[in-house]
Amino acid sequence: MIAGPPDAPRLCVLCPSYDDIEAFEILRRRVLEVVGESSELASYCVRFVVVDDTAGRDPEPGRLDGLSDVTVVTPPFNLGHQRAIVYGLRVIGPQLRDADIVVTMDADGEDRPEDLPRLVAPLIAPGAAPRALCVARRTKRSESLRFRVMYLFFRIMFRALTGATVRNGNYAAYRGVLARTMLLHPYFDLCYSSTLVSLDLAVVPVPCARGDRYAGRSRMNMLRLLMHGVRMLMPFVDRIAVRALVLFTGIFSVGVLGALTVIGVKIFSTAAIPGWTTTTLIGILGGSLVALGNFVVLFAVFSHSRGMSLATLEYDVDRRA
Repeated sequence: MIAGPPDAPRLCVLCPSYDDIEAFEILRRRVLEVVGESSELASYCVRFVVVDDTAGRDPEPGRLDGLSDVTVVTPPFNLGHQRAIVYGLRVIGPQLRDADIVVTMDADGEDRPEDLPRLVAPLIAPGAAPRALCVARRTKRSESLRFRVMYLFFRIMFRALTGATVRNGNYAAYRGVLARTMLLHPYFDLCYSSTLVSLDLAVVPVPCARGDRYAGRSRMNMLRLLMHGVRMLMPFVDRIAVRALVLFTGIFSVGVLGALTVIGVKIFSTAAIPGWTTTTLIGILGGSLVALGNFVVLFAVFSHSRGMSLATLEYDVDRRA
């Protein structure tokens, strides 16, 4: 499917596409130009994999049939751009060689081919770690003021919930040996971009500005952006659960301590207790019970997330062997 000279290293560029074939054709030309101009990448055989996320509805991918360096992968139904990347990687995974470089990027041009040599440079440098993961860290965005304000609030919320900062998208590069094993992790079924940085991997951030769309129009409306933001949190569910457990434990402890203090003053002291004390005590106990309930729920979520889908891990490894 992604054949090339057996003795030449391959640069496999995978792009999800949803009615974006016109933009991909421009992207392909630019990638080939950039690779041809790079002395470090000139020896690489470039192969493209397009994941048609319209599930065959769009006839435009048929225009790519005559290109020997392009393979079109068609999922059975629309997956969304994150899951489409994972689907494509798992399809081509068995064909990847250890030394191959895999690059995932959007097909519309917002992930700039001009940044490709810098993105893969840590992978081809002398003494480079074979399991290094390079991700494009966004340094400049061209969205509207409303989007930038909402994105700022999202980053603050994300940091508070997870303790991490995610400023990368789908633009990433790594060796084939890492792709074949990393994609087994079940968190990739939730969100590709944030899972890349949620795992315990040697992540190398590469500053990259976001480019302009080559053709067509974006179909990412506000609702889809909100859904994407929620999915980005999912791979960090264990960190969120632990932080919430600590918070709810603190609230419960403070509530119990406050209730015991009020009861102690009532029983062992003749001091007058204000009339609002009973209402306050009820509120404290109610908050403590809510915190306790959340503690139990979050502990269950944490326990479940740690074992999610890992029951079939051995099966997946045997199947790929």
